[in-house]
Amino acid sequence: MDTISIVCQFFLSLSILIVLHEMGHFAPAKWFKTRVEKFYLFFDFDPFKSLWKIKKGETEYGIGWLPLGGYVKISGMVDESMDTEQLKQPPQPWEFRSKPAWQRLIIMIGGVTVNFILGFFIFGMMLWYFGKAYVPISEVRTYGLAYDSVLIRQGFQQGDVITKIGDKPFTRVDPGMFIEEVVLGNTRSVTLSRNGKDTVLQLSVDIASQITGQKIAKSSLISARVPFEIEKVNQGPAQQAGLQKGDKIVSFNGKPTPFFDEFATAAWDNRGQKVTLGIDRNGTIQQHQIDVTSDGKIGVMVKREGNFKIERETYSFGKALPAGVKMGWDFLTNQVKAFGQMFKGNISVKDNLGSVISIGKLFSPEWNWEIFWNVTASLSIILAFMNLLPIPALDGGYVLFLIWEVLTGKKVSDKFMERAVTVGFFLLLGLMVFALGLDVWRHFLQKLF
Repeated sequence: MDTISIVCQFFLSLSILIVLHEMGHFAPAKWFKTRVEKFYLFFDFDPFKSLWKIKKGETEYGIGWLPLGGYVKISGMVDESMDTEQLKQPPQPWEFRSKPAWQRLIIMIGGVTVNFILGFFIFGMMLWYFGKAYVPISEVRTYGLAYDSVLIRQGFQQGDVITKIGDKPFTRVDPGMFIEEVVLGNTRSVTLSRNGKDTVLQLSVDIASQITGQKIAKSSLISARVPFEIEKVNQGPAQQAGLQKGDKIVSFNGKPTPFFDEFATAAWDNRGQKVTLGIDRNGTIQQHQIDVTSDGKIGVMVKREGNFKIERETYSFGKALPAGVKMGWDFLTNQVKAFGQMFKGNISVKDNLGSVISIGKLFSPEWNWEIFWNVTASLSIILAFMNLLPIPALDGGYVLFLIWEVLTGKKVSDKFMERAVTVGFFLLLGLMVFALGLDVWRHFLQKLF
């Protein structure tokens, strides 16, 4: 059921983004009296045709069978359909190639414009409706913070409380801020409260590549430390061993592990093995034999709510919209910084490139509208940014040629565009296959070797 939920969320989000992106091309094309032959969600390449279609006026609307995107087929335009028959005929008034360069430019940037606006708008509406949830640092001083092993190797200790990153106060449990300052901003000093005393920790110069190379989730990098009380038992080893909701795991092979982070470390070190867990059930300690999976799991969810107060920063409608734009802009600039770090070699491209599998894992196994809209807004901005890259077959490639035409008055020939789009298309196809291969290896095959 979790998989079905993730798949449904993924396709709903993808469909919203594709339809609105293509509408950004469709609307100005119609305004400038340019014929639009097809408007498709997903692709309908041979050997299979569309799953559904209907024709209204001069435009055929449909749903294709290949869920890797969508398209509008505009008359007289070289696009991913590779239909160049029209280009052999003299230009017609209703064709894309007959329109002034400024009109063609508006048509081409319409998709990314819509995606940017959509991402900013969704972020704003989320802040207005949900507010911004956070755990104040004051709420975690009893148990402290839990850290991933990559930070433990840097000198962090479980239970340390971060008070400053560089010169910036750390007032909330916010791994995103840590990543922004350390990975993207190259800050290397962190002030901690340890056993009531302040300690300044200097991070290694390669900390960014260590964090990104292991693809550590934000929630795992830094989190509020909690006792290990079971919130939910899933199918798998825990269910087979008879563990129940409300059980507290207090030991691992005889060693006390009252906190979840201690258990997670021990489970990872003993992955693929049978272990003995000490369980506190209603005040009675029981011993359970259980198999730890090959990825260090037992099939339970830890209870986090109730251990500390979660606060939400509220926004009026008037404040939410500009805050949403800022939130989206910060997300975009962080993505640009991440690409910059990749080009510099500080972040591994291979470890951070992903396909639809990686995107699907961003959604919650249980349908959560807050997470759904957050992921959708993020993907909308990423889609806009990626489409602006100056690669033929992407919107950015067309925009680059059109800007050249506007500045020089020289139009790029249809034959050159045809060849450039063909090269760009196969380049993108190769990149998608490579990303898919990396995901298949990481999530499926790697566990077998």
